[in-house]
Amino acid sequence: MAEVTAALVKELRERTGAGMMECKKALVETSGDIEAAIDLMRKSGQAKAEKKSGRIAAEGLIVVEQNDSHAALLEVNSETDFVSKADDFKDFCQAVVNAVLREQPANLEALMAAQLEGKTIEETRKDLIAKIGENVNVRRFAVIPVPNNGQLGVYLHGARIGVLVDIRGGSTELAKDIAMHIAASRPVCVSEEQVPADLITKEKEIYTVQAKESGKPDNIIEKMVEGRVKKYLAEVTLVGQPFVKDPDQTVGKLLQSKQATVASFERFEVGEGIEKKTENFADEVMQQVGAS
Repeated sequence: MAEVTAALVKELRERTGAGMMECKKALVETSGDIEAAIDLMRKSGQAKAEKKSGRIAAEGLIVVEQNDSHAALLEVNSETDFVSKADDFKDFCQAVVNAVLREQPANLEALMAAQLEGKTIEETRKDLIAKIGENVNVRRFAVIPVPNNGQLGVYLHGARIGVLVDIRGGSTELAKDIAMHIAASRPVCVSEEQVPADLITKEKEIYTVQAKESGKPDNIIEKMVEGRVKKYLAEVTLVGQPFVKDPDQTVGKLLQSKQATVASFERFEVGEGIEKKTENFADEVMQQVGAS
């Protein structure tokens, strides 16, 4: 039996693109025979999956599942919209969100270690990558319990946007309306108190620079900045936004009239914040011409 050295593991990683632990495991199982290890990994789809795991996955699905006590929200990404519509991908998403609801894991790492029919979710993900030929990424999840003294609003806009909202008081109709509003209006948080201080500071700096270009006195500039910050806070907070169904009143006024409050919410949108790779065919051709 050949010794499984660091150099041997490194060589296998370079040849397959797989992770260190997977390479070491394959070498141990094949008594240090690197060619046999490669064959083993190819059969399991590991090498293929690992190579694809670095590719950008910004399409996918948002899925929601709930029971009597909790609701779960999940985003799973694929490289193309075509794959996100395939049954294999949809089945994987449903299985994972069921696991989220069942296990209520503390973080993404714990979720990926959860079991699905004798394999971990991470192993199942890599099997799916090998099967469909695209990278698949379980990106994020959220779980919200059903409040004892309120409503849990759940809204899914197609399979691209999902919202969970914890409303204290009110009605099921109000909860659904607020969830739909969140989906459409993208609030950052519930109220001004929850807006991160560094975000407000950043906005103030931008507004101050812009206001100084007007050449007005400092006291006028200060009032201009205060007004713009106030407007900004109304735009990014749920209670400050005009209600989409009745823009003449804010969400805060609507909640007040219904003797309700929003404790928290989660909003997921497919690919939000992921930098998508853009390819320009003309530029690619010019680069090839220049290199020739």
